[in-house]
Amino acid sequence: MRPNAARVLEYVHSRQPLLTGLIRELVEAESPSAHPETHDEVRRILRLALADAGLESREAGSHAGEPRHVFARPAQRERGKPIQLIVGHFDTVWPIGTIEKRPFRIDGNVVHGPGSFDMKGGLAQLVVALHAIRDLELPMTVAPVVFVNADEEIGSRSSTRFIRMLARRASRAYVLEPALGERGDVKTARKGIGRFTVTVYGKAAHAGLDPESGASAILELSHVIQKLFALNDVERGITVNVGTVDGGIQPNVVAPHSSAVVDVRVPTIAAGNEIEYIIHSIKATTPNVRLHIEGAIGRPSMEHTPRNRKLWEHVKATGEDLGIELHEARAGGGSDGNTTSQFTATVDGLGPVGDGAHAVHEHLLVDKTLERAALLTMLLTAPEVS
Repeated sequence: MRPNAARVLEYVHSRQPLLTGLIRELVEAESPSAHPETHDEVRRILRLALADAGLESREAGSHAGEPRHVFARPAQRERGKPIQLIVGHFDTVWPIGTIEKRPFRIDGNVVHGPGSFDMKGGLAQLVVALHAIRDLELPMTVAPVVFVNADEEIGSRSSTRFIRMLARRASRAYVLEPALGERGDVKTARKGIGRFTVTVYGKAAHAGLDPESGASAILELSHVIQKLFALNDVERGITVNVGTVDGGIQPNVVAPHSSAVVDVRVPTIAAGNEIEYIIHSIKATTPNVRLHIEGAIGRPSMEHTPRNRKLWEHVKATGEDLGIELHEARAGGGSDGNTTSQFTATVDGLGPVGDGAHAVHEHLLVDKTLERAALLTMLLTAPEVS
């Protein structure tokens, strides 16, 4: 183990109260994605914590009604210095009031609470790493730029433009989404995600008196759904799921309209382009009906590009320096790492180790998350990866 690694590990373990205390504050400041009006308190806590760790911050999000994100960077910085992007989010899937039903608690080595694992624990982990860098006086040749968004759980609709802008300038990006599985796998690839809506326009008619004069939108939608499900390809890692359907007026009327919302997951950008083209090429087979198909692959795949592989090898070697055996995995869900990967070397899943993202048993392991804080400390203080 390198001398610095031993110092960093010892330091982060001494800051366990900082980690768990900050997680508690963030978890108890509920921040559901769909209600940005509730986010003031979680932003206040986060900005104060970042300031205490030596970063100055401001809020980002210029359009009225948009969520407000947090952007932070060192108070003292050199112009022209290369930057590294650290990405996280403070929004959660949990509605206001969840904390009363499932309050924050610590059971030995386990922290429980809505949003603790995904991903407020990762934000606390970052603060511990920044404290370690400052207090141990570790040099950073690559300046850290932090972006914490407020809408990741609903697709980063307003924040993606900021993430793209920052990723274009960064020499690397670390994403603090939780690790994958009990082993704490680092996410080096993610599937691309698409959302499509199929709307069918038919013609209404009385189902008993004059059915022949109608054209059933529901009948046509049933044909379309079968075509969509036929696109599933397990071997290639392509999944197409019709998640919701709607249509018709009442049982005795030939349905004049129907619709379906479709979720698509693809392993590569090329596969995403292919599936997107096929879906938009679907034609109606029922006479006198019309199809309208909209949607696209909104989050492109995070792939094993050469620069991503090089950064992963660096992360793995850094883990070895700390005595941590790291493994990699592909995640079926998307994150802001899908976006950063299009512009710069990216490694995702560097956040807490635990389980239960979006589930009632959500929790993180304190010792493993402190190890990840040490890993992040070492990564942030490393020079550019050549």
